[in-house]
Amino acid sequence: DLGQITPTELCQRCLSLIKKTKFLNAYITVSEEVALKQAEESEKRYKKGHSLGDLDGIPIAVKDNFSTSGIETTCASNMLKGYVPPYNATVVQKLLDQGALLMGKTNLDEFAMGSGSTDGIFGPVKNPWSYSKQYREKRKQNSHSENEDSNWLITGGSSGGSAAAVSAFTCFAALGSDTGGSTRNPAAHCGVVGLKPSYGLVSRHGLIPLVNSMDVPGILTRCVDDAATVLGVLAGHDPKDSTTIQDPVKPFTLPSLTDVSKLCIGIPKEYLTPELSSEVQSLWSKAANLFESEGAKVTEVSLPHTSYSIVCYHVLCTSEVASNMARFDGLEYGHRCDSDVSTEAMYAATRREGFNDVVRGRILSGNFFLLKENYENYFVKAQKVRRLIANDFVNVFNSGVDVLLTPTTLSEAVPYTEFIKEDNRTRSAQDDIFTQAVNMAGLPAVSVPVALSSQGLPIGLQFIGRAFCDQQLLIVAKWFEKQVQFPVIQLQELMDDCSSVFENEKLASVSLK
Repeated sequence: DLGQITPTELCQRCLSLIKKTKFLNAYITVSEEVALKQAEESEKRYKKGHSLGDLDGIPIAVKDNFSTSGIETTCASNMLKGYVPPYNATVVQKLLDQGALLMGKTNLDEFAMGSGSTDGIFGPVKNPWSYSKQYREKRKQNSHSENEDSNWLITGGSSGGSAAAVSAFTCFAALGSDTGGSTRNPAAHCGVVGLKPSYGLVSRHGLIPLVNSMDVPGILTRCVDDAATVLGVLAGHDPKDSTTIQDPVKPFTLPSLTDVSKLCIGIPKEYLTPELSSEVQSLWSKAANLFESEGAKVTEVSLPHTSYSIVCYHVLCTSEVASNMARFDGLEYGHRCDSDVSTEAMYAATRREGFNDVVRGRILSGNFFLLKENYENYFVKAQKVRRLIANDFVNVFNSGVDVLLTPTTLSEAVPYTEFIKEDNRTRSAQDDIFTQAVNMAGLPAVSVPVALSSQGLPIGLQFIGRAFCDQQLLIVAKWFEKQVQFPVIQLQELMDDCSSVFENEKLASVSLK
C-alpha cells in the first residue's frame, strides 16, 4: 500500500515516469497541463470528502483513435495530423465524469490496422519487457550479444501504446480498441490484462471507426479487478450509439470465486494449430489442468468453422474499412493536398499522401469485394460464414460450457527486427488467429497474463464468455489470475528509485487523500 497520497502527487509521479520512459514511444501526446488541472479538482473533492468513486484522481491513458475534445487525435496517420476534435468520445467523457486524470493519447498502428504497433507515423512502440530485469537476465544466460538497442521487442497491436503505458506504470488503466484482437494481443505481449467487452455493452461513439460491426472499446489494466472497475464505469446504453444495449447494466464488482467445481471450461480443438509455440501450448495445457485439479469440468469442444474465420474476417473487415475511410476526402477535416487540378485529383492526392500503404491496401481490397459483380460472391458469402462462426459459439455455450480457454497469441513478443520481415497482412492474419472470431461473434473475451517464457517474456491466455456475460467471464479470469500469481515487471534500472513505490500497484491499493 502506498499509504496516503494526493491525486496531484500521483499525477506528478506518473508524469515523471512518462518522461523517463519516453523512448518506449507509448504516447503520441502527453496532456500534462490537463492532467494536473484535473488532479487539482480531484484533490478539492477529496478534501471535502466528496470523491466521485473508484476512478477519482486515477491516471488513465487513451488510445489515439478516440476523440478527445481540445486534444489532438491523429490515429497515428498523416491524414489526421493536427486534427483536434470538438467533442469527447462517450467512453472518454464517462471516465472524466468519474474524476479520472487523462495523462495523454497513446500510440497505435495507423488507423488501428495492424498487430504490432509498428506502422503509425510516429514510429513503433517498444515493449517495456525489453528492458525488464527478467528478460535481460535470461539474455545474459543465453550469452546474447549486448547489442541491446537493436533487440527491443514489439508490444503487439494495434493498441500497443496503451498496453506499454499500463505495463510501464505510467497510468493505471488505458483505453484500447479491439476489432480483431487489438486490445488482447498487446495485453498478452506486455503482461497486462486486456478486456474486449461484449459488442453493444460499451459505446463506440467517438471511437474513429475501422469496422463498425466489430469494433469495441477495450480496457487495459494491471489486474482483473481494475478492468471490472473501469467496465462498470463505461458500460451502458448511449443514445449516440444505436448498437448499445437498452437494458440497465448490472454492477461489475467481482465476488471472489472460491469453488470452481460448478464450472465447465471448453477447450476448442481447432485452436491447437501447428504455428502455436510449444511454450504457449504447454501453458495452455497447464491452465486446463489447473481448472481440472480444482474440480472444474474441462471438456474439448469444436468450433468447426474456425478455419474459415481468417478469410471471412478479411473480406468483412476490408469492406467496412473501405466504406469508413471514404470520409477522409480532404474536404472537411484532416489533411488536404495542394493540388487544385480538379476535385478528383485533389481526392486522389490527399488520400495518397494521407494514408500509408496498409490502409490503402485494405481500401483497395474492400472496394474490390464490394464491386457489383463481386458483392454476392464475397461480401454476402462472408456475412453468411460469419453467422456460422457465431453459431459455433452459441452451440458450444448451449452445450453447457461456461467459458472457453484458448491462447491469446501464437508466441511471446518477438524482436522488432524479426517482426518487420513479414508484411502487415500476413502478420495480422497470423497474429489474430485466436482473437478474430470473438469480434465476428460479438462475444466478451479477456487476455490474462499467465507466466514468463524461458526468455523471461510474458505469455497470456484468453477466456471467452457468452454474450453479455462479461461479469461471469471476469469472475473466472480473476480466480485464474489469483492462482497463477504472474510476476511484476522489474524495471528498476529504467526507473531509478521511483518505481519501488509502484510495485504491485493496483487501483485498490491506492489510497488517495
